[in-house]
Amino acid sequence: MSTDDLTLGEKGTVRSISDGDTLYLDDGLKVRLSAIQAPKLPLGRVGFKAWPLGDESKAALASLVKDKTLQLYYGGEKRDRYGRALAQTFTLNAKGERDIWLQEEMVRLGMARVYTWPDTFQDAEKLYAAEIAARDAKRGIWGHDYYRIRSPEPNALAQDIDSYQVIQGIITSTADVRGQIYLNFGADYKTDFTIAIAKRDRKRFKAAGIDPLSLEGATVRVRGWVELSNGPMVWLDHPERLEVLN
Repeated sequence: MSTDDLTLGEKGTVRSISDGDTLYLDDGLKVRLSAIQAPKLPLGRVGFKAWPLGDESKAALASLVKDKTLQLYYGGEKRDRYGRALAQTFTLNAKGERDIWLQEEMVRLGMARVYTWPDTFQDAEKLYAAEIAARDAKRGIWGHDYYRIRSPEPNALAQDIDSYQVIQGIITSTADVRGQIYLNFGADYKTDFTIAIAKRDRKRFKAAGIDPLSLEGATVRVRGWVELSNGPMVWLDHPERLEVLN
Protein backbone atom coordinates (compact mmCIF):
# COMPACT_ATOMS: atom_id res chain seq x y z
CA MET A 1 0.00 0.00 0.00
CA SER A 2 1.32 3.45 -0.91
CA THR A 3 0.58 6.92 0.35
CA ASP A 4 -1.57 7.38 -2.77
CA ASP A 5 -4.13 4.92 -1.34
CA LEU A 6 -4.70 6.65 1.98
CA THR A 7 -7.91 8.13 3.42
CA LEU A 8 -8.09 11.91 3.35
CA GLY A 9 -7.99 13.45 6.82
CA GLU A 10 -7.86 16.85 8.45
CA LYS A 11 -6.11 19.94 7.12
CA GLY A 12 -4.65 22.88 9.02
CA THR A 13 -1.68 24.99 9.99
CA VAL A 14 0.68 24.21 12.85
CA ARG A 15 0.06 25.79 16.26
CA SER A 16 3.01 24.20 18.08
CA ILE A 17 5.57 21.40 17.90
CA SER A 18 6.39 18.99 20.73
CA ASP A 19 9.32 17.13 19.16
CA GLY A 20 10.51 15.80 15.82
CA ASP A 21 7.47 13.59 15.23
CA THR A 22 4.64 15.29 17.15
CA LEU A 23 2.81 18.57 16.53
CA TYR A 24 -0.47 20.37 17.17
CA LEU A 25 -2.68 21.81 14.44
CA ASP A 26 -4.36 25.17 14.86
CA ASP A 27 -7.65 23.46 15.86
CA GLY A 28 -5.87 21.71 18.77
CA LEU A 29 -5.56 18.28 17.11
CA LYS A 30 -2.40 16.50 18.30
CA VAL A 31 -0.70 14.71 15.40
CA ARG A 32 1.82 11.90 15.66
CA LEU A 33 3.71 11.47 12.38
CA SER A 34 3.15 7.78 11.75
CA ALA A 35 5.84 5.31 10.64
CA ILE A 36 8.81 7.30 12.01
CA GLN A 37 10.43 7.87 15.39
CA ALA A 38 12.31 11.06 16.20
CA PRO A 39 14.64 11.50 19.19
CA LYS A 40 12.54 11.82 22.32
CA LEU A 41 12.41 14.84 24.61
CA PRO A 42 11.30 14.84 28.28
CA LEU A 43 8.09 16.85 27.62
CA GLY A 44 7.46 17.17 31.32
CA ARG A 45 8.22 13.55 32.22
CA VAL A 46 10.06 13.52 35.53
CA GLY A 47 13.43 11.76 35.33
CA PHE A 48 13.26 11.28 31.54
CA LYS A 49 16.58 12.03 29.89
CA ALA A 50 16.41 13.62 26.46
CA TRP A 51 17.77 11.53 23.61
CA PRO A 52 20.68 13.03 21.67
CA LEU A 53 19.68 15.48 18.91
CA GLY A 54 16.13 15.81 20.21
CA ASP A 55 16.18 19.61 20.00
CA GLU A 56 17.76 19.51 16.53
CA SER A 57 15.05 17.13 15.31
CA LYS A 58 12.31 19.39 16.69
CA ALA A 59 13.92 22.38 14.96
CA ALA A 60 14.09 20.48 11.65
CA LEU A 61 10.37 19.72 11.77
CA ALA A 62 9.62 23.33 12.70
CA SER A 63 11.55 24.52 9.65
CA LEU A 64 9.65 22.16 7.33
CA VAL A 65 6.18 23.24 8.49
CA LYS A 66 6.81 26.98 8.97
CA ASP A 67 4.02 28.97 7.26
CA LYS A 68 2.71 25.77 5.65
CA THR A 69 -0.70 24.15 5.51
CA LEU A 70 -0.64 20.45 6.34
CA GLN A 71 -2.84 17.68 4.98
CA LEU A 72 -3.30 14.50 7.02
CA TYR A 73 -3.92 11.05 5.57
CA TYR A 74 -4.79 7.79 7.30
CA GLY A 75 -3.85 4.22 6.44
CA GLY A 76 -5.54 2.44 9.33
CA GLU A 77 -6.17 3.38 12.93
CA LYS A 78 -6.78 7.13 13.09
CA ARG A 79 -6.18 7.68 16.80
CA ASP A 80 -3.88 6.05 19.32
CA ARG A 81 -4.69 5.46 22.99
CA TYR A 82 -3.53 8.98 23.79
CA GLY A 83 -5.97 10.54 21.32
CA ARG A 84 -3.25 11.55 18.87
CA ALA A 85 -3.95 11.46 15.15
CA LEU A 86 -1.75 8.77 13.53
CA ALA A 87 -1.22 10.34 10.15
CA GLN A 88 0.94 10.38 7.09
CA THR A 89 1.42 14.12 6.74
CA PHE A 90 2.15 16.35 3.75
CA THR A 91 2.70 20.06 3.32
CA LEU A 92 0.65 21.71 0.59
CA ASN A 93 2.00 24.14 -2.00
CA ALA A 94 0.35 27.39 -3.08
CA LYS A 95 -1.97 25.46 -5.40
CA GLY A 96 -3.13 23.18 -2.59
CA GLU A 97 -1.19 20.21 -3.99
CA ARG A 98 0.90 17.77 -1.96
CA ASP A 99 4.44 19.02 -1.63
CA ILE A 100 6.72 17.60 1.11
CA TRP A 101 6.01 14.24 2.74
CA LEU A 102 7.14 15.09 6.25
CA GLN A 103 7.97 11.53 7.24
CA GLU A 104 10.26 10.94 4.28
CA GLU A 105 11.99 14.30 4.64
CA MET A 106 12.63 13.92 8.37
CA VAL A 107 14.17 10.49 7.72
CA ARG A 108 16.19 11.83 4.77
CA LEU A 109 17.60 14.58 6.98
CA GLY A 110 18.69 12.00 9.55
CA MET A 111 16.33 13.53 12.10
CA ALA A 112 14.16 10.43 12.53
CA ARG A 113 14.28 6.71 11.83
CA VAL A 114 11.71 4.34 10.35
CA TYR A 115 9.19 3.10 12.92
CA THR A 116 6.31 1.32 11.20
CA TRP A 117 3.26 -0.32 12.75
CA PRO A 118 0.96 -2.98 11.25
CA ASP A 119 -1.35 -0.39 9.65
CA THR A 120 1.01 2.58 9.29
CA PHE A 121 3.61 1.18 6.92
CA GLN A 122 2.65 2.95 3.69
CA ASP A 123 5.52 3.40 1.25
CA ALA A 124 7.93 1.87 3.77
CA GLU A 125 10.34 1.16 0.90
CA LYS A 126 10.73 4.90 0.28
CA LEU A 127 11.28 5.55 3.97
CA TYR A 128 13.95 2.85 4.17
CA ALA A 129 15.69 4.23 1.07
CA ALA A 130 15.77 7.66 2.72
CA GLU A 131 17.09 6.16 5.96
CA ILE A 132 19.85 4.21 4.22
CA ALA A 133 20.99 7.35 2.38
CA ALA A 134 21.04 9.33 5.63
CA ARG A 135 22.89 6.58 7.48
CA ASP A 136 25.48 6.18 4.72
CA ALA A 137 26.11 9.92 4.86
CA LYS A 138 26.12 9.90 8.68
CA ARG A 139 23.54 12.67 8.69
CA GLY A 140 21.85 13.66 11.92
CA ILE A 141 21.26 10.80 14.32
CA TRP A 142 23.37 8.42 12.23
CA GLY A 143 26.50 10.31 13.17
CA HIS A 144 25.82 9.64 16.86
CA ASP A 145 26.79 6.40 18.59
CA TYR A 146 23.49 6.36 20.51
CA TYR A 147 21.63 5.39 17.31
CA ARG A 148 24.16 3.00 15.79
CA ILE A 149 22.95 -0.31 14.37
CA ARG A 150 23.38 -2.97 17.03
CA SER A 151 25.05 -6.35 16.71
CA PRO A 152 23.07 -9.42 17.83
CA GLU A 153 25.87 -10.27 20.26
CA PRO A 154 23.79 -11.04 23.38
CA ASN A 155 26.00 -9.56 26.10
CA ALA A 156 26.23 -6.22 24.32
CA LEU A 157 22.55 -6.26 23.35
CA ALA A 158 21.56 -6.96 26.94
CA GLN A 159 22.55 -3.37 27.67
CA ASP A 160 19.70 -2.23 25.41
CA ILE A 161 16.82 -4.05 27.12
CA ASP A 162 13.61 -1.99 27.12
CA SER A 163 14.75 0.26 24.27
CA TYR A 164 13.94 0.50 20.57
CA GLN A 165 16.88 -0.61 18.45
CA VAL A 166 17.90 -1.53 14.91
CA ILE A 167 19.80 -4.84 14.94
CA GLN A 168 21.68 -6.46 12.05
CA GLY A 169 23.02 -9.98 11.84
CA ILE A 170 22.80 -13.44 10.29
CA ILE A 171 19.93 -15.80 11.11
CA THR A 172 21.62 -19.05 12.05
CA SER A 173 18.46 -21.17 12.42
CA THR A 174 14.67 -20.97 12.35
CA ALA A 175 12.04 -22.90 14.27
CA ASP A 176 8.28 -23.34 14.38
CA VAL A 177 7.17 -24.12 17.93
CA ARG A 178 3.41 -24.75 18.10
CA GLY A 179 2.79 -22.16 15.40
CA GLN A 180 5.10 -19.53 16.84
CA ILE A 181 8.19 -18.74 14.76
CA TYR A 182 11.66 -18.13 16.16
CA LEU A 183 14.56 -16.73 14.14
CA ASN A 184 17.77 -17.43 16.02
CA PHE A 185 21.06 -15.55 15.81
CA GLY A 186 23.20 -18.06 17.69
CA ALA A 187 23.51 -21.70 18.71
CA ASP A 188 21.87 -21.31 22.13
CA TYR A 189 18.37 -19.87 22.06
CA LYS A 190 18.43 -19.56 25.86
CA THR A 191 21.13 -16.89 25.72
CA ASP A 192 21.44 -15.64 22.12
CA PHE A 193 19.37 -12.97 20.38
CA THR A 194 16.09 -14.15 18.85
CA ILE A 195 13.30 -12.68 16.73
CA ALA A 196 9.87 -14.06 17.67
CA ILE A 197 6.74 -13.99 15.48
CA ALA A 198 3.45 -14.87 17.19
CA LYS A 199 1.10 -17.31 15.52
CA ARG A 200 -1.57 -14.63 15.07
CA ASP A 201 0.85 -12.45 13.08
CA ARG A 202 2.01 -15.05 10.57
CA LYS A 203 -0.74 -14.11 8.12
CA ARG A 204 0.83 -10.70 7.58
CA PHE A 205 4.09 -12.30 6.43
CA LYS A 206 2.21 -14.71 4.17
CA ALA A 207 0.31 -11.82 2.59
CA ALA A 208 3.63 -10.09 1.91
CA GLY A 209 5.05 -13.23 0.28
CA ILE A 210 7.61 -13.79 3.02
CA ASP A 211 8.27 -17.16 4.66
CA PRO A 212 10.28 -16.41 7.81
CA LEU A 213 11.21 -20.08 8.17
CA SER A 214 13.14 -19.86 4.87
CA LEU A 215 15.47 -17.13 6.15
CA GLU A 216 18.13 -19.36 7.67
CA GLY A 217 21.51 -17.96 6.58
CA ALA A 218 20.07 -14.58 5.59
CA THR A 219 21.56 -11.30 6.75
CA VAL A 220 18.75 -9.12 8.07
CA ARG A 221 18.07 -5.85 9.87
CA VAL A 222 15.23 -5.94 12.36
CA ARG A 223 13.90 -3.10 14.46
CA GLY A 224 11.82 -3.18 17.59
CA TRP A 225 11.80 -3.02 21.37
CA VAL A 226 14.40 -5.30 22.93
CA GLU A 227 13.18 -7.40 25.84
CA LEU A 228 14.70 -10.23 27.84
CA SER A 229 13.20 -13.70 27.29
CA ASN A 230 15.99 -16.17 27.90
CA GLY A 231 18.35 -14.03 25.80
CA PRO A 232 17.55 -10.66 24.20
CA MET A 233 14.44 -10.83 21.99
CA VAL A 234 12.44 -8.66 19.61
CA TRP A 235 8.81 -9.49 18.82
CA LEU A 236 8.06 -8.91 15.15
CA ASP A 237 4.38 -8.40 14.34
CA HIS A 238 4.60 -7.19 10.72
CA PRO A 239 7.13 -7.68 7.91
CA GLU A 240 7.90 -4.01 7.29
CA ARG A 241 10.17 -3.98 10.34
CA LEU A 242 12.38 -6.67 8.81
CA GLU A 243 14.86 -5.85 6.05
CA VAL A 244 16.31 -8.89 4.27
CA LEU A 245 19.71 -7.81 3.00
CA ASN A 246 20.70 -10.88 0.97
